[in-house]
Amino acid sequence: MRGFALLFLPLLADLATAITIPVQGFPRHPDHLSKRANVTGTPLQNSGNTIYAGNITLGGTSFNVILDTGSSDLWVAGNVPGTVNSGKSASISYAIGRASGNINYATLGFDGFTVDNQAYILVTDTSTFSSALSSNNIQGLMGLGPNAGSVVESTVGNSTGDSPLFRVFAQNKTTQNFISFQLDRKGDPTDSVTGQITISEVISGFENITSQPKLNIKDAPVIDANGQHWAVLSDGVIGPDGQSIDIESIVPHVSDGKLVAVFDTGFTLSQVPRKLSDAIYGRVQGANYSVEDGYWTLPCDQELNLTFKFGGQTYPVHPLDVSTSDLGYTDASGNTRCVGSFQPITTAFSLLGEYDIILGMSFLRNTYTLIDFGNYVDDTSNDRGDPYVQLLSLTDASSAHSDFVKVRLNGQDTTGSPSKTLLPASQESHSPESAGEKKQHIKGAVERNWPYILIGCLVFVLAVVGCCIWRCCCARRGKPVRGFVQNPYQTIQEPAPPPMHMQPLGNAGAQYADPYGPHA
Repeated sequence: MRGFALLFLPLLADLATAITIPVQGFPRHPDHLSKRANVTGTPLQNSGNTIYAGNITLGGTSFNVILDTGSSDLWVAGNVPGTVNSGKSASISYAIGRASGNINYATLGFDGFTVDNQAYILVTDTSTFSSALSSNNIQGLMGLGPNAGSVVESTVGNSTGDSPLFRVFAQNKTTQNFISFQLDRKGDPTDSVTGQITISEVISGFENITSQPKLNIKDAPVIDANGQHWAVLSDGVIGPDGQSIDIESIVPHVSDGKLVAVFDTGFTLSQVPRKLSDAIYGRVQGANYSVEDGYWTLPCDQELNLTFKFGGQTYPVHPLDVSTSDLGYTDASGNTRCVGSFQPITTAFSLLGEYDIILGMSFLRNTYTLIDFGNYVDDTSNDRGDPYVQLLSLTDASSAHSDFVKVRLNGQDTTGSPSKTLLPASQESHSPESAGEKKQHIKGAVERNWPYILIGCLVFVLAVVGCCIWRCCCARRGKPVRGFVQNPYQTIQEPAPPPMHMQPLGNAGAQYADPYGPHA
């Protein structure tokens, strides 16, 4: 997505890049291990579980780029032989950094596919991005999201500006318009296989993904067509205590119990509602929320279980992914702490209420994910259905527990000790909202509900005007109007008061007689 997680080093990392892009595997079901040993292709570079990148070529020159399912454009920084300047410029803003430059055209090599005259942004200044770009030899980013979100395409104004995957699918009209991928996790003691990302090809040994529920992209309400993401409806979240976490969606017209989740390989730390993040970490003994950094920290030996639900199926998250030790966080005393991988959504908050959750690397390492572009691609003949996502769970709870004990507890299982027991729900800690975040939420509520606010204001104004007109009409007809003082003068039909006998002027000794009697 066009926004990086605050804490995730530079950009959005992702995996889809070529027809077959192997990746270091993640603890899979045992029966899958032998089936993947012979897969070959372009490897993904995993930098500390925070950036995933792969190689492409532009003009015959190799570029190591982050691959991102949350955005739709390609940009690189460097020398591209034979590139052609379009004379148009574009700029893409991320939560950290901005990619700006002229739109160019060059031949793209995408592991088994060649696309002539692929539009991309040639960036000359990457100083706004994290230093992790240069230290990990990252030279750009390729977006793998829907074409509707492409800045280049909207700037160019025609199909020559389409994103790389749309060009690939348009050229190969008889292929299925899908990508599939698995992300590896470094530091996993049971991972002995190679993962990969594919275009129009299911990874050998994981064919069962095609029988998983199809999570229709179009089931999630679209607020802004130009901001279309790989968003689907979630059936909810099961927290560390084994109970469902009650979260209300901010997306209009979403049913109770449902949340809109975006799959985005560009976020190291998944972004979730603050209430959800608090429910995950707020009952951990020794957990603290860092207002400065915007995330929870906790003891690294605390095992937490978390499960997401989609399409009636459950998808457990490995405890090594619920909190991460990869960021090298230490407290004021120099003690190593782990960071909660599901942080409160702040900079990526959707003012328009387009989504509730952004599931990044910390979730996607637990699934084999297939994204079908379907009829989002116009010029294809075989794949004309609605776009959808399918997920195949890769995490076994028992094996994941064993991994956690080996990695975080040095083989000694202390997860059942009293100090690791969750606090009662009544003692749950809550992270504070900053003033800026409160303002953002108010602004978002106004932007999401402005039609209703406008209608309410119009109704109020019309009611006031109507009331004024009614009062005026009643007054003209001589009818008393509730709330007005009665006419102090007598009407013609009322009998006259008794005659008043006034004493002649100058008769000082005479008494004045009040015809109505003495006053009280």
